[in-house]
Amino acid sequence: MTCMTITTWELADGTDYEIVLRQVREKRLPALREMGASRVTVVRTSERTTAAIIEWPDEMTRDSAEQALQQVREKIHAEDLSRLTGEMGGEVVAQI
Repeated sequence: MTCMTITTWELADGTDYEIVLRQVREKRLPALREMGASRVTVVRTSERTTAAIIEWPDEMTRDSAEQALQQVREKIHAEDLSRLTGEMGGEVVAQI
């Protein structure tokens, strides 16, 4: 069954959002695709905050990507001057 991971991020004060977004499009999204994500949606939730919604084809794919995800998160913190503010995930139980 399809699984989702939802993370929330905050950019450091004074960080150029467009530069970070370019990094996301050029580096982060392709890395997630390589890990097996079937879809990634990035939502700007305020001037300095973003949510990433990652869809995985199944729990096994998501779980096998966990270590690589942690490495990507560490790079995001160092390179994009962003910090992870929240994470949740689980199995999709309904959708339209």
